[in-house]
Amino acid sequence: MEIIIRPIVTEKMTQLTEKQHKYGFIVNKNANKLQIKEAVEKLYSVSVEAVNTLVVPGKSVQRFTKKGFTSGRKPAYKKAYVTVGKNDTIDFYGNI
Repeated sequence: MEIIIRPIVTEKMTQLTEKQHKYGFIVNKNANKLQIKEAVEKLYSVSVEAVNTLVVPGKSVQRFTKKGFTSGRKPAYKKAYVTVGKNDTIDFYGNI
């Protein structure tokens, strides 16, 4: 089971990183906090102090197209905010 799906790289997460040493990740829905902590520590070689998780519900999407009005749903996903130690940083752009 893949725990970490992808990191969240937005302006809001960048501000949280600079001020509070928090990083955001999209994670597997079945992953718990201990599994997320171990995966981040192993993948990025940092010490994790805290993990906060939340499940983002799927949103309804509606659009008017040539064929008429279509509606659907975006999938729900789980987010994790990981707080690392004061001296640790995660470089998402190092492999580019």
